[in-house]
This record gives sequence, structure tokens and C-alpha cells, in this order.
Amino acid sequence: MLNLVLFGPPGAGKGTQSQKLIDQYRLVHISTGDLFRAHIGNRTELGQRVSKLIADGELVPDSITIAMLEEEIDKNPQAPGFIFDGFPRTVAQAEALDRFLESKGAGITGVVALDVTEEELTARIAKRKAISNRADDDSEKLKKRIEEYFNKTIHVLPYYEQQGKLTKVNGIGDIEAIFDEIKGVVDGLLI
Repeated sequence: MLNLVLFGPPGAGKGTQSQKLIDQYRLVHISTGDLFRAHIGNRTELGQRVSKLIADGELVPDSITIAMLEEEIDKNPQAPGFIFDGFPRTVAQAEALDRFLESKGAGITGVVALDVTEEELTARIAKRKAISNRADDDSEKLKKRIEEYFNKTIHVLPYYEQQGKLTKVNGIGDIEAIFDEIKGVVDGLLI
């Protein structure tokens, strides 16, 4: 089973590269952002709680995020693997994911971190906001999300680095060239 974590700050290109990886390796995409938006769109009780947190630029508590993620994995027992996009965001989440996957006889195969400058992130998200008008792309909320990433989420990288699972990829440049580099990393994990 191929289980990948695609890592990077808001606007790094995780969604774009995730889709390419899904198409290439037939992985099931698990995006906590998509899960949150689905719950919000369906106006579930959980969605209403998540909506306020996201609108305020806050991270959703681990207990909610992990429960949603486990439910999504359990819905896909025949999957050849998963790509985790936007998760884990904390070391505690990474540890919880490891425990859950181990209980299924699996684990994280590799972690790809997209390196992108803050200047590039700001430009990309401004462009994305103009197209999709996502509420969490508002300039103040975006600033808070980027700060959350660099103050909290970035600490997950050493966790995976210690396990020998982390590879950093330059996330600036041609989308296909970035994907080719990611694909080289993933193909190396399959050997």
C-alpha cells in the first residue's frame, strides 16, 4: 500500500500535485480541507463547528480531524493507497495517523514537502481568491493560516525526517516539472 503525505503551506500547490498523483498511482485523496468543506456544505453539526473555526483562520481540533480522516479511510478498504493533503498538521496528528495506519497493517510510505516562498504563496492565493473566492483566502485569514503553518505545522517535518520518510521538493516553477520530481521520489519509494 502506498500512503503519501503531501506537505506544504497554503498555496504551495498541494491540491494540484495531489490530483496528478491520484491520476498516476490511483490513490484515494484525503484532503482535510475537502472533508471540512463537505461537512460545511452539508450543514452537518460537525460542519457548523468547523465552519466557524475555519472562518476565523483557526485549526480544527485534532479529535474532529482525526475522526473524519479515519472514517474516510474506512470507507475505502480496497484502495491501493492514500494521499493525505493538509494532514497531519501537528506532531500529535502525525502520531495518531501512524497509530491508526498501524492498526490497519499499514503506514506512511513517504512525505513530500513542497518548498515555496511566502512571496510566491501570497501571489498564488491572491490569484486563487480571484477565481474561487474561498472564504479562507481572505488576506487576514490567509496571513493567520500561513503563520499557523510556519509556527506549528512545520514542526511535523522533523518527525518524518527522523523516520527517514521526508523528501523536500522545490514547489516553484512549472507544474509538470514539479510533478516529474515528485513522481521520481514516489517511484523510488515503490522499489
